[in-house]
Amino acid sequence: MNWIYLTEAATVLDSLTWTIVAVGIGIVFLSLLIVYWFFRYVLTFILNFRFRSFARKRGIDPAEALTTKTIQSGEVNAAIAMALYQYFNELHDVESGVMTIKRVSRHYSPWSSKLYNMKNL
Repeated sequence: MNWIYLTEAATVLDSLTWTIVAVGIGIVFLSLLIVYWFFRYVLTFILNFRFRSFARKRGIDPAEALTTKTIQSGEVNAAIAMALYQYFNELHDVESGVMTIKRVSRHYSPWSSKLYNMKNL
């Protein structure tokens, strides 16, 4: 008799399980979509609004400030890349690659002696 109740409970649980899985996956994808929309549209709108208000305070035309900020010539980009390349190559010293190992005889040190760590009974 108890077996009948267990099988009925298992079928109810199976139908609820798929519902919970579907709702969980839907919530995850919906949250990812909301985060995407936030970074794609809302954040760019806020940053452009702040940039335009900053340009108005300075007395610069916002459309002109946007074009001067984003457009750079190829020569400027090449000069920046070359300066970074030269800077990072000068950070390392030129080494010969030869290693010398010198053996040093160690004198007795009581710091490494196990005798002093043992208790006398």
